[in-house]
Formats: sequence, C-alpha cells, structure tokens
Amino acid sequence: MERNESYQRLLNALAAEGISTWRVRESCEKSSELFFVRRMLDQRRATDCRTFTVTVFRDGEGQDGPTRGCADVTLLASDGEPAMREALRGAYTAAGCAANPFYELPDPVSAPFIAKTGELATLPPEECAARMAEALFAADTREDAFLNSAEVFVTRTTCRITASNGTDVSFSDAKVKGEFVVQCRTPEDVELHNTFSYGELDVDALREKAAEALTFVADRAKATRTLPSGVYDVVLSGNALSTVLSFYAERSSAGMLYAKYSTWKPGDAVQGRDLRGDALDLVLFSDVPYDREGVPLRELPLLSGGTLQAVHGSSRFCRYLGVAPTGDCGGLQCANGDVPFEALKRAPCLWAVTFSDFQMDAFTGHFGGEIRLAYLIGEDGSVRPVTGGSVNGSLFDVQGDLRFSAERYETSSYHGPYAVRLPGVSVSGSDGDA
Repeated sequence: MERNESYQRLLNALAAEGISTWRVRESCEKSSELFFVRRMLDQRRATDCRTFTVTVFRDGEGQDGPTRGCADVTLLASDGEPAMREALRGAYTAAGCAANPFYELPDPVSAPFIAKTGELATLPPEECAARMAEALFAADTREDAFLNSAEVFVTRTTCRITASNGTDVSFSDAKVKGEFVVQCRTPEDVELHNTFSYGELDVDALREKAAEALTFVADRAKATRTLPSGVYDVVLSGNALSTVLSFYAERSSAGMLYAKYSTWKPGDAVQGRDLRGDALDLVLFSDVPYDREGVPLRELPLLSGGTLQAVHGSSRFCRYLGVAPTGDCGGLQCANGDVPFEALKRAPCLWAVTFSDFQMDAFTGHFGGEIRLAYLIGEDGSVRPVTGGSVNGSLFDVQGDLRFSAERYETSSYHGPYAVRLPGVSVSGSDGDA
C-alpha cells in the first residue's frame, strides 16, 4: 500500500499530540455481499471502507518500576486532522489509565508487500460470491426441508502495519463467509441457523455443509424429547469439535500462563500420561503473514503426541515470560484419526450435532451446551433423533481417550478431523420435558 494523504494526516496528528510510540493498522476492505430470501436474490451490496486502527502507548513510572499502557482507537481515512487529534487525545488519556509493567514492543520488521494467491483473491469478488451462492443452493433439493434465507460475503482486505519503531509490512487477504437458515415445516416447524467461513473458494465444502444442515433440520422436526439422563459416549462433530480443541490453544497462551490461570510449560504431557486414545498433534496456523502487531506468523507446532511444544501469544505477554513473541495465529490444525466416521459412531453413543450454545471453558476444562439435535444410537444399531437436554463434560476426564475420525472438516480457522468420540460424558436428559 502506498503512502497517501490520509496517512500523512494521521502522522501529523500523532506528532501534534506528542505521541511518540504508536502502531497503525491501515485496512482497505472491499466486499461483495448477496442476500437471499429462499432462492430469490433480495439484495446485492458492495462496500469499500478504509480505516486506521491506531494503538497509542504511554509510558510512566509506578511503585514497582517503569510502566507502559496502551489504548486503541479506530479512525476513518476521511477524518480530518482535528477529529483525528481529538480521538488520539482520548486514547492517550485512556492509555495512561491502563498502566502495566513495561514491555518492549515487537522487533521492527520491514518487508515487501505479500499478495494472497488463489481464485478467491484474484477472481472478481462478484463472481466468487455468485459461485458460492450457487454451491449453497445446489444442495437445496429436498422436498421435506429447504433453505429459508442466506447471506454470502466475499471480503478482500489490503492491510499495512506501521509503527514508530520502524515496522512497515503489508499484505492482502480474502475470505468468504456468511450464514444460512434451513427450515422444515412438518411434523414440527423448526429452523436451524448455520454459519460458514473459508479462506479459499471451496464450493464443495459449502455444498456439503448445506446438504448436511438440511438433513439435520428434517431430523430435528421429527426429533422427540425422550433422551434419558445418564452417562454416554458422546460424538461431537464440526464446529463443536473445533471449539473443544481450542482449549489447548487458549490454555497454552502466554496471557493464560502469565496470569497463572495455566501452569503448562513446554515438555508437559498436557493431554495426560495415560493415553488410551489418539495422541494430539496440533499446529497453529494463519492465513495472513503478520498479526495485528506486525509480528511475522508461521506454522507453530503446539502439541506433538499430546506433549506441549510451545508457548504462544502477543508481544506483551511473551515478553513478560521471556520468550520470543510468536504472534496470534488464529487458526488451529489437528491431525486426523484413522477410524472412518461411520465406524466411530457404530457402537452405542449419542451423536450431538447441533446446540443452541456450545461452549468450552479454558479455565476449568468443562464443555457443554443445550442440545437442539442429537442421534441416540442403540445397542442394536437403531438411530433415533432426539432434542432437549444438555451435554456437560470435562475435557480433563476424557482427553486420554479421544478417538478422531479419518474424515476432515475445514473452515478458515480450523483444519482437522470431522468428529471425535468422547467416553463417559454426563448428559442431562429431556425425558419428561414438555
């Protein structure tokens, strides 16, 4: 990205306010957006927005030594210098109220522009959005369920990160994301909300996701509230599995370690020493070459054979721990298992497929959510769709017995197995509910 008048105006405003330590993330975002009601295109929209996210730093002295505080403010490229100065002045004041022990900023990096490659980054965004919409509706062929509505967004971003210490890097990125609602009207009128996000023009993945969602909503309409309370082998798939595995990334972050919410360190067998299931091999990855601080991002092995390999995170907390800043990658990759999904759920289990709010607590290791649809698989191989009740488990109790599917599931932030089988998970049933 070339220097421009609005950027120079921002530099002038920083100098005028006496702010000598700063970081600027300049972002030019363009999008092509499609909105559908059923199969009809209801609205087409394009956006083009240029913003500056400015981080200002304020140093001082505390009772225990030097301090450094920071605050962020977002400015429009169209803002005049007086408006910029006023916003920066407020941020600088806020930074003075957020004093932390002093830390060095990331080492300065200056490098040429890095352009993202691939169809999503190079084809016209309108064409990309149209192709993804076509893939979405290609799955809408059932008579008992249908796509009620959908939104498809293709976003192209050009980003430049500069800092007062000499950092100057820039890159481009592209994403396609959106949401869609599937509906079945009989025997019960129900809807299921779905989201998607890809870093590539993955029409096959979206078509398969939509087809699966239509199957799920048709089964949800027939599901009964007859799930007995008890302890089950639970199978989690898709986004629920990626949420569970995020525990290991959060628990090993420098912020968690510095605050002593976690005591993990490289070399620890964080999955437990009594492994009867699949050992975890996790890698952090990013679709972009730099994080928001301008720290170069590379694939970072996180767990190998269930053993922690690295601590990761922002410059502040990494500096506090005395490790080199790795940056915030944002993506998690997990090695596949060797069990086909059909075999994974062949023995009696509860395959919980959709939740109203599935959560993973990185502090306690607990996961769970209220079930919207699950399949209760019996000893005789029978499959019964059920709804209601909730899953309440502890990853610490089951992590030694994880069994992953051979099939893959990918989003812009997760590359890994489609499903996992967890033994001995508590389930609050729905039997007797109205």
